[in-house]
Amino acid sequence: MQGKITRMCERFTQYYTWKEIRDLYGMTARIPPTNMPSRYKICPTTMINTVRLVAGKRIFAPMRWGLVPGWWLMGTEPTNSLTFNAPIETIVTAPFFRSSFKRRHCLIPASGFYEWQDMPGGRQPYYFVRRSGSVMTIAGLWDEWCNPDTNELTRSCTMVIGEANKFVAKVGDHMPVILEPTQFESWLSGEAGLELLKPTGEKVLKKYPVSKRLNRSRTSDADETLIKKVVLPTGNSPYAERGSVVPTSRQVE
Repeated sequence: MQGKITRMCERFTQYYTWKEIRDLYGMTARIPPTNMPSRYKICPTTMINTVRLVAGKRIFAPMRWGLVPGWWLMGTEPTNSLTFNAPIETIVTAPFFRSSFKRRHCLIPASGFYEWQDMPGGRQPYYFVRRSGSVMTIAGLWDEWCNPDTNELTRSCTMVIGEANKFVAKVGDHMPVILEPTQFESWLSGEAGLELLKPTGEKVLKKYPVSKRLNRSRTSDADETLIKKVVLPTGNSPYAERGSVVPTSRQVE
């Protein structure tokens, strides 16, 4: 019996090499312009790697995950969970997103993302990656905001999410919008809009269950064991998660 499904992308990963980024996005620098630590549990309000256009050139730079619109008047960033995901359904009309949708698009390189399913034994996380093993690119929006109290400039972004394809819908009803290389330029330049924001193909991703340690707030995002496959006990019993055991082929799709 399927449990309750979730609507947001709350955690994702970034653990790629500079060569992968350089080849995928056409970067020319031989060394990365910023530190690139491997991260296996990225949370909202932290800094994440992004790609955006500056004077027609693609720039790889960190931004805060959780959009702060330029018109924000308070001296502290909003922490509302709605700021780190921009649903396609409201992206054109929502005050937080509509200006960025018109003017400021970005790309969010990701190694994978997590979705949760509410089951009798608790929230069970699943990890989604590209079948090819390559870096996935998530459509994003960005903005810059000047703190009225400190005059400090903050660049921030949000992840565009849309309806899940049939494969992801087995776990969650929404998923990040994944772009392919032929779509990068039209998205970054703003030439493309809603027509580009479609569910990815059914054969693009694979998934597998991972440890519920991901649910713990104190778990470090440097813990690479978070992406290891686990065996789910029959009936999803709440008593017997075996976090170090590799699952059978039936649990990896």
